Amino acid sequence: MKRFIRCVPALLAIAALHPAAQAHGFAGKRFFPATLATDDPFVADELALPTVSRRTLAAGDEGAGGQQTAVSMDFAKRITDNFGLEVGGTWLRMKSAEGVQRGFDNWGVGAKYQFLLDEAHESIASVGVDWDIGRSGSKSIGAEDFSTFTPAIFAGKGFGDLPDSMQYLKPLAITGSVGIGIPSRASSGTIDDDGEPSIERHPHTLGVGLAIEYSVPYLQSFVKDVGLREPFNRLVPVIELDMEKPLDRGGGRWTGTVNPGLLWAGRYIQLGIEAVIPVNSATGGGTGVLMQLHFFLDDIFPHGMGRPLA
Repeated sequence: MKRFIRCVPALLAIAALHPAAQAHGFAGKRFFPATLATDDPFVADELALPTVSRRTLAAGDEGAGGQQTAVSMDFAKRITDNFGLEVGGTWLRMKSAEGVQRGFDNWGVGAKYQFLLDEAHESIASVGVDWDIGRSGSKSIGAEDFSTFTPAIFAGKGFGDLPDSMQYLKPLAITGSVGIGIPSRASSGTIDDDGEPSIERHPHTLGVGLAIEYSVPYLQSFVKDVGLREPFNRLVPVIELDMEKPLDRGGGRWTGTVNPGLLWAGRYIQLGIEAVIPVNSATGGGTGVLMQLHFFLDDIFPHGMGRPLA
């Protein structure tokens, strides 16, 4: 992670040589950046590599607490203009009093269909499903041996259609998602440390994501040029909320994190950094950091792999 942090200034300097994004995540003149902690509503050709997070986790039923480092890759490919497929994987390193464990978490694949694009009102919406593949990761770091299917709906709205009397709110935009996690089985049998059998229940879960963004590029291009220059004129301050609630089989409280941070979007890449703050004691653990280098493949390879297949 220290190497990644040292590379950020150099990446910013390289990215500043490119003009603003042209094709990725647009609804009218509104550019929606790719969010780090929650899923965005548009279908595009993109690669997030790497996404790096580090956070101290509390001890719980699944093992001892400690410092967790996660390095993720997510790749999305358009099949048509409105339909795309996604695949992602995460490598985990967990350091605790019991030692160091390393391995891959469950791999995931997904599909998304964008059914609404209202350019005049800067609105976008899509539906999708994610499959967290059981037995595809390392059991030593907590990968599950059952699958979870999550159908979800995603939406985004820019506020550029507000009246001129509210001009400084026009750069605001929100994106959000709501999904239901459906496990492939209701429970699993395990053997505890004393050799006694135990039952772990797998509830259905409600997942809610929300991102609130304020686009400096939108402010300067369509409201008022406040005089910011590279790289500051490409910044998008953002606050994300990533929440989950078990719905049955023992239930439980809401858990999740709030992630304030900054995004920087050029034409070909995006850089992002956010704090990771648990919302309550039920979430457990301490604060952390989340960073991402994101490639807009539809802008990098507009005549090749960045085009829809059909």
